[in-house]
Amino acid sequence: MAKKKNNKILHSVRYLAMEILEAIETEGAYSNILLNATIEKEKLDAKDAGLLTTLVYGVTQRKLTIDYGLEPFIRSPKKLENWVKNLIRLSVYQMVYLDKVPDHAVLFEAVEIAKIKGHVGISKLVNGILRNVQRNGLKDWQQIENPTQRISIGASVPEWLVKKFVAERGLEKTEALFFSLLTAPYISIRVQNASELNKVIEDLESSGIQVEKSPLSPVGLRVLSGKIVDSPLFKDGTITIQDESSQLVALLGSLKPVDYVLDACAAPGGKTTHIASFIDSGLVHALDIYDHKIRLVRENAKRLQVSEKIKTHILDAKNAEETFEKDTFDKIFVDAPCSGLGLMRRKPEIKYGLTPNTFNQLQKEQLEILNAVVPLLKKGGRLVYSTCTLAKEENQEVVKRFLSGHSNMQSLAIDWEDYNLPSQVITAEGMVEISPEQFGTDGFFICIMEKKK
Repeated sequence: MAKKKNNKILHSVRYLAMEILEAIETEGAYSNILLNATIEKEKLDAKDAGLLTTLVYGVTQRKLTIDYGLEPFIRSPKKLENWVKNLIRLSVYQMVYLDKVPDHAVLFEAVEIAKIKGHVGISKLVNGILRNVQRNGLKDWQQIENPTQRISIGASVPEWLVKKFVAERGLEKTEALFFSLLTAPYISIRVQNASELNKVIEDLESSGIQVEKSPLSPVGLRVLSGKIVDSPLFKDGTITIQDESSQLVALLGSLKPVDYVLDACAAPGGKTTHIASFIDSGLVHALDIYDHKIRLVRENAKRLQVSEKIKTHILDAKNAEETFEKDTFDKIFVDAPCSGLGLMRRKPEIKYGLTPNTFNQLQKEQLEILNAVVPLLKKGGRLVYSTCTLAKEENQEVVKRFLSGHSNMQSLAIDWEDYNLPSQVITAEGMVEISPEQFGTDGFFICIMEKKK
């Protein structure tokens, strides 16, 4: 009987969530990858998969807030084992931020997990801490007087990162940015053929899936209710899941049906398949350094029915000159490896893993890629540089340094009306800069450059 009980707890959603949180913290694992693997391995139904996802993202998103709130109740937090910390965080998150699970159920399961993972002594410690939280509530971060510390704790963002953004954007905008990340992301889809946008809306709504047009992307929709991956339109490649901000990259390429295109950092293929939708007699060469990521590009291309327009290569973009001749491509897209700060809403663990040196290290790699591919661009050809980060070191500074070393390249100012974009995403220099609080999307940066004729 006891063994059956143990097995049940070891496969419970809370136990699984605790294990994932520990792996994220101690092994640097990615939340989305671990969640997908766990849901598949444990064969969780939709309800349990949803709860597991909520717990892992919720605790990760609010880790600093919860730890601050727990300070009065834990005498020596550094002496606690990581799994105990995460069990307490997990339980507190349910008690404070979720309203469908009664406190007594949270307490009971936390104590049972503590007994099985540890021993009776730990279970008593966990029980005592949680009952104190239940009686007294968490320490209130809103009473913090120092504004950067208040944002750091309240929005759960490392203080050095808050200070960096306050210095660049000011206090008010920084506060709006980081607190906006606590709201859940939209599921957004891109319509592969823009002319079918209204028909797709009608078809989805007739099958019970509610959507609305994106306020940012002219080819995007937001899913308000319904499971989009079960839709026949998803299965036949009429639509695909892609964040609204990244949907703008291919649009800004001003692609023509005959264009010969290099997508230098292609995986997982969302932008590649979008690029291919504009191509007829041309071709898209898609590069990535990992075999498993190139497979994702091929799978996406097959589902979206553009395989014949895409040729994939397992190739580091920095070595592209070994495969392609100079002056080959009409358009080159570099969606560069970056710190991913614009994805903090979807991948909250990102904000804890960065250091002040991260941005400059990545800038070096971003410049290496741009320098490697630019000889392959035809005169008059267009180079589209994009990232999903908010760090100027990886965006404007990369463009500035790249252009200073290539007198044959120039930046092209983007006119929002030409691309049917909201005017507020265009910077004074004519680049696209999307901050997550503006439209509830990922943060993104895009700059168009051209090789002089």
